Amino acid sequence: MLTKKQSELLRFINEKLKETGVPPSFDEMKDALDLASKSGIHRLIIALEERGFIRRLPNRARALEVLKLPESSTPSGQRGGRFAPSVIEGNLGKVRAPAPAPDGQDGNDNVAIPVMGRIAAGTPISAIQSHTHTISLPADMLPQGDHFALEVRGDSMIDSGIFDSDIVVIRKQDNAETGDIVVALIDDEEATLKRLRKRGASIALEAANPAYETRIFGPDRVQIQGKLVSLIRKY
Repeated sequence: MLTKKQSELLRFINEKLKETGVPPSFDEMKDALDLASKSGIHRLIIALEERGFIRRLPNRARALEVLKLPESSTPSGQRGGRFAPSVIEGNLGKVRAPAPAPDGQDGNDNVAIPVMGRIAAGTPISAIQSHTHTISLPADMLPQGDHFALEVRGDSMIDSGIFDSDIVVIRKQDNAETGDIVVALIDDEEATLKRLRKRGASIALEAANPAYETRIFGPDRVQIQGKLVSLIRKY
């Protein structure tokens, strides 16, 4: 499954190879995808290589080989020209207002929460993955709404008690308050778990580990995907 930018870059590399027999330069790729820096291209190439779509040939500058193309010309997760990550699509765990319980019963029902891949608590990584498995939680542990879960990768939120391999349960919502820990989508491309800080017209994504810097973005670059509501840890 590829994101919109990953698919665009793969098609661009493939077209250049067909036209000239030579892979495009990083500057050409950056301009073609309208990215601000070549570091974004580097991350996309790593992602494509990890997913088996391209291969970097050793000891040769700019040497890229396209191994395969997506089955569909429409990038996975793209709908109507706008990127929408799969972590908030599909059958999410819904918690509704509780009905009155019969006498002698506590009324607790379990809710099936889909685990939708991994989320970075560190350097942002792609969090656009398929439903991997399902966990079950009592409804009274969750607020009303739709929920999904993600496996944490990284250590940037350790001072907030969130560790590598923890499972975070996220309530799907597109807004949050300063101080909330959120899943934030950056530039329609990368997702990360961070504490939200609103600074005037800007949005700061704050780590809970002094080894990581706070990243500040314009409001048009960040989409809130959901808010952390619960955490599960295995010992």
